[in-house]
Amino acid sequence: MIFKHAPILFFAIVVLSHSVVAEKPVPTHADVSYGAHERNVFDIWITPSDKSTPLVIYIHGGGFRNGNKNTITEDSLKQFQEAGLSVAAIHYRLSGTGPYPIMMEDAARCLQTIRSRAKEWNLDADKVACYGGSAGAGISLWLGFHEDLADSQSDDPIARQSTRITALATRNGQSTYDLRDFRKIFNVPDLPNGEAHFPMFAVTDATEWNDPHVQELMEDASPINHLTKDDVPVYMNYTRGNLFVTRETQVGVWVHHVKLGLHLQKAMKKLGIECSVVSPEHPETRYGSFEAFLIEKLTNS
Repeated sequence: MIFKHAPILFFAIVVLSHSVVAEKPVPTHADVSYGAHERNVFDIWITPSDKSTPLVIYIHGGGFRNGNKNTITEDSLKQFQEAGLSVAAIHYRLSGTGPYPIMMEDAARCLQTIRSRAKEWNLDADKVACYGGSAGAGISLWLGFHEDLADSQSDDPIARQSTRITALATRNGQSTYDLRDFRKIFNVPDLPNGEAHFPMFAVTDATEWNDPHVQELMEDASPINHLTKDDVPVYMNYTRGNLFVTRETQVGVWVHHVKLGLHLQKAMKKLGIECSVVSPEHPETRYGSFEAFLIEKLTNS
């Protein structure tokens, strides 16, 4: 008779086990607007503190075509808040809305908007880091290396805020968006091109990659081209090993390849800037995780 209600008991156990799994905390402020477009919004989790808190900004991936700020993980959020950091997660306009540089400019404007409310939210405006994967990694790198976009002469107080950050971390990120660089890095002169690779350039025909305007956009969008000796430390994580790339290699492999991180690391090393690259062939020993890296840079500097 004890097994008569076993299915019900099993159901109860399953329900209970799911009920004890912690859910992602509700943002202190959700869908805060920073612009006119519907995707110009961010969430922020303000960590209570007697002193102003450093801030970490999560920038989602999705190939510039899609993606969502809700993909911020509960584990990362928990680690940051337990270390005394506040956290934001942002949306930005996608390639279906328009070409580069709207994605990067949106992230910069969002950063400026948050900085403009630092006193209200008890944030340390001088200690801000960014992180993200794929497209979010590229945006984070672009922000980390680009010259300050603050306009001190603007009538808009938000536009007068700095866009410079303290540190950044990436996952499967791109140090360049220039197809010519990819061909050199992988030594594949005929590496295929097409709109599917980098939709943010609004290229619809393969011949357009040779257009001077498109090439100018590729150069400007590439974070490594903005790198200078006063830029911030970087932690780059790659999930795949150093796979051999040929013309037939899937785009998703070479566009997220560890060689892109090693390419940047070499350039940063020449300038004396810290750049950790983590992959199956490059185990990380100092920090242990990108969260630990960002926490150290924001709390020990």
